Amino acid sequence: MNTIVAPNTGASRRYPTQFSASQRQAVYDAIYARRDIRAQFLPHKINPATLCRVLDAAHHAGSVGFMQPWNFLVIMNIERRRAIWNSFQRENEKAAARFVGHRRKQYQDLKLEGILKSPANICVTCDRTRHGPEILGRNTMRSTDLYSTCCAIQNLWLAARVEGLGVGWVSILNPRAVKRILGIPSPCRLVAYLCIGYVREFPPAPDLERAGWLKRMPLSKVAFWEEWGHPLSGA
Repeated sequence: MNTIVAPNTGASRRYPTQFSASQRQAVYDAIYARRDIRAQFLPHKINPATLCRVLDAAHHAGSVGFMQPWNFLVIMNIERRRAIWNSFQRENEKAAARFVGHRRKQYQDLKLEGILKSPANICVTCDRTRHGPEILGRNTMRSTDLYSTCCAIQNLWLAARVEGLGVGWVSILNPRAVKRILGIPSPCRLVAYLCIGYVREFPPAPDLERAGWLKRMPLSKVAFWEEWGHPLSGA
């Protein structure tokens, strides 16, 4: 099989130019088996080498103009995480108040974070000033730095899944409070606050789908052919 030397990983590491059927299936398995984990975390520590592999996979995401705008802040200190959790509690009460009746009760019954239960948290930021004001490919779509950071988060999530690590994205937070607690400089935009750790199990379906909050939409509802609204063949 023909191989190429992967950039920035050393000449000794080589990757195939084509992938076998089992390798291709492994990628799809990781995608479909990925879950947003909240309540299944175990207290086991994460091996530092494993964590570095996951973060390096995130760092190898695609980015517009090769800007690589992301930073990953790993938080294990329990007091610092407790401060983040307190911020979550305040914002979660505000969020619950937006729903009424059965929907509010359903919301309050959901497990929406694992900040203290997981052995580690990862705060992902986007430095909107990295490499200066002019970035190749960004002149008309200024938010591509944020989109690129989301690509890194997806890489992290999939790499964690194949390492047996669960990841949960906590979005019910006040960005200013989180940045103040963690000392994040002002040019950096908070994009994601993740809980990561080994889990008891990976649920067979997303928690919100199992709880009846929402169902996964069929591909035919979101994928079109040539023009908006034209069904995609085979979807």
